[in-house]
Amino acid sequence: MPLGVGRSRRTLVTQAPGGSAGDRGILYSHSRYTLGSDLMRHIIAILLQNEAGALTRVAGLFSTRGYNIESLSVAPTDDPTVSRLTLVTTGSEAVMQQITNQLNKLVDVVSTEDMTGGEHLERELVLLKLKVRPEHTDAVRGYVVRTGGRVLDPATDGFIVELTASEMEINAFVSDLAQQADLLEIVRSGALGIGRNARPLRVVR
Repeated sequence: MPLGVGRSRRTLVTQAPGGSAGDRGILYSHSRYTLGSDLMRHIIAILLQNEAGALTRVAGLFSTRGYNIESLSVAPTDDPTVSRLTLVTTGSEAVMQQITNQLNKLVDVVSTEDMTGGEHLERELVLLKLKVRPEHTDAVRGYVVRTGGRVLDPATDGFIVELTASEMEINAFVSDLAQQADLLEIVRSGALGIGRNARPLRVVR
């Protein structure tokens, strides 16, 4: 479910200090988003050993217990033996505690952090392929640039753009462009997050 849908119980969102138009979507947030009843959206970061089947075991833990993964992103860290996995899920505080406890029991998991409980920065990348009428090309290009995005390929039958922003801003970006052009393809990275606290989530050798 998109960020911002539902009722925000507690929110502190500010623009980065000295921010400009290029800083759109950089959120310093300490928030809990209620999605009905006691369900809340959570961003969980997991440091995972680069072992065969490690990702499958994490995903299997969610599926076997009926937990839904809304988005998942994984990539190597500066340590070649460890990857960082970021996933978005929803649930009550009790469910989140169960998830964290179960994750920490997996032999491949080095450490976990539910970033929703503290101040963090959240970003997402989207790539869009559009079919744009020639007379609308300048208007579409202008909108993309004003929003902080970039035009990667200006071909009218495959007009490709990118934007890195918050999930809420990306939802609005996609919706606005779909009204100005035909949306042919959409690729989203899923949410990425990093905490603002002094203690980094990393392996210390």
